[in-house]
Amino acid sequence: MTYFTTERQTRITSALFCAVVLCVSFVSEGGCQTTPSATTACSTYKTCDTCVPHAKCLWCLTNNNCTDYPVSWLLPPASVCKLSQARWGVCWMNFEALIIALAVLCGTILISITVCCCCCCCCNKRRSGNGERKARHDEIRRKYGLIGDADHPYSKFENE
Repeated sequence: MTYFTTERQTRITSALFCAVVLCVSFVSEGGCQTTPSATTACSTYKTCDTCVPHAKCLWCLTNNNCTDYPVSWLLPPASVCKLSQARWGVCWMNFEALIIALAVLCGTILISITVCCCCCCCCNKRRSGNGERKARHDEIRRKYGLIGDADHPYSKFENE
């Protein structure tokens, strides 16, 4: 029993740690430093189709220009472009819808993992309960002589 308790506590601690790390990464300002490369500047792209294939570029529909993605923030601030007008990765989906779609996908995955873990725990309890129940029933059968000793198969016929 103590094994299951410590295993459960370890899983809960791991889950809480992961949740804290995710919250901190979504809320805090990024501090990633990259080295400048000799690639084309985002401002040279004049259409959404030429801008968004580059991960470092963000297309804003408000003023129809391509700007560098603000890598110091996880989400681009409203001063750069409103989320409903920002395009990144594909032109047909705004950044706001992209965030919602990813959140729904992650939520579905987390719920699926939780359901699988709960099902596994229930199956393990059911298996251990079956063994205990069988032992209890065998003990009652032995008590009333329904099951003889397992030493030899004809012990049931000796009493007759």
